[in-house]
Amino acid sequence: MNDRNAANPDQFASAADVAQRISARIAQRVVGMKTEIDLLMCAILADRHVLVEGVPGVGKTLLVSTLAGAMGCSFRRIQFTPDLLPTDILGGNVFDPREGTFRLHRGPIFAHVILADEINRAPAKSQSALLEVMQERQVTIEGDSIVLEPPFFVFATQNPVEHEGTYPLPQAQLDRFAMRLLPGYPTSDEEKQLLAAHRQSLPAIEPASRPEEIRLAQRVASHVTISDEILSVIVRLCAATREHRHVVLGASPRLGLDLLHLSRARALLRGRSHVLPDDIKALAMHVANHRIMLTPQAEVSGMTARQVIDEAIQSTILV
Repeated sequence: MNDRNAANPDQFASAADVAQRISARIAQRVVGMKTEIDLLMCAILADRHVLVEGVPGVGKTLLVSTLAGAMGCSFRRIQFTPDLLPTDILGGNVFDPREGTFRLHRGPIFAHVILADEINRAPAKSQSALLEVMQERQVTIEGDSIVLEPPFFVFATQNPVEHEGTYPLPQAQLDRFAMRLLPGYPTSDEEKQLLAAHRQSLPAIEPASRPEEIRLAQRVASHVTISDEILSVIVRLCAATREHRHVVLGASPRLGLDLLHLSRARALLRGRSHVLPDDIKALAMHVANHRIMLTPQAEVSGMTARQVIDEAIQSTILV
C-alpha cells in the first residue's frame, strides 16, 4: 500500500481480518475477557502499549502471552523484582576474554512483544529503563542507539491490592501506556467454562498472523478518517479533565494522541473507514483512568478518577 494514498475497502477488510484471526486464536485459550481482547486489538492496530492491572489469578499473564503467540511475534517475559537491574532488561557490552574486546549482549527487550510482569515490583531505576524504548522504540547502550524491529509492544501487569515490596509507577511512565485494562473476576458461566477447559492441557497456541501483516494493518488503520469535529471532541475532553476542580493532573497531550490512534483502530475493527463520537466514548475511560491525579481533599472525600472521566465524557461527547 502506498502510504500517500487512502486505503481501499479491500485493504480495510484485510486489516480487520488480521485482528479477527488473532482474537479468535486467543479465545481458544482465554475464557471471557471479550472487552479486554477487543481493546488489545485496538492497541495492536494503533501501535500502543498497555498496562493490565488486576488481582492475582484472573489471567493477566495468560492473556498477554497468548496474544503474543497468536500474533506470530517474538516474545519475552521479564519478571520484575526488587533486584532487577536496567542491564537485565536492556543488555550491555560484555568483555570477551578470547577476543579481547567488548561485544554487545542484547537483553530481553529485543523482541516484538515484551511482558513486563509485575512491573511495580522493581524500583524506579529499573522501571525507567523502559521509558526511552516505549517512546522512541530504540535502546541506548553506552551511548549507542539501537532501533528495535517493529512491531514493538510493551504489555505490563501489576497487582493493585498488594503494596508491600512494590514501587508505584511514576506518572511519566504511566503516561506512556495508552490504556490501562482492569480485568475482574469471571462470571459464574465463564468460570465454569474455564474449569471445563482445564480438564485437559490447554492447546498450544498457533500463530494467526505474521509481524509483516501486523505492520501493514497498522498502516491501514492510520488511513481511517478522523474529522475536525472528532478532533475537537478529543480536545474538549482533555480540557474538561484539566479544568476539573478536583484534579491536580489532567489529561496530557499524549492522551489525546493515543485516543486519536486508538479510535481509528476501533473504527476499523467495526468495519468503518471513519471515526465516530461513539469510538471516543468507548475508549476514553480506558485511556484516561490511570492518568488523572486527584487532589488530596478529593481522594479523602471518596472522589475517584472514574467519576471525573465520566463527567468529562458526559459534558463533551454527544452520541
